[in-house]
Amino acid sequence: MVLHALARGHRYGFDILEQTGLTSGTVYPALDRLAAEGLAEAAWEDAEVAHAEKRPPRRYFEITALGKEALIEALDRYRALAPLTIDGVRYPGAPDQA
Repeated sequence: MVLHALARGHRYGFDILEQTGLTSGTVYPALDRLAAEGLAEAAWEDAEVAHAEKRPPRRYFEITALGKEALIEALDRYRALAPLTIDGVRYPGAPDQA
């Protein structure tokens, strides 16, 4: 979800929190992990900009080419799982079993 939010142009933690509904305890470690794995790049904004807006500096993230590839693979896996059932409950729209 975090990588998908980055791909949609949401670039800093609080914005990603709002877009995903995830907690800060989930989003910030995920952002750090994505950056460590090369799936995202991080950079701090100019402190003077933040100071002028009377807030702490933001750390902005951007999805990398490797991150886009990983996101595409994850979405493909999700689509492949969608027709399956979970605990005997058939997924709506799943093809009929032959």
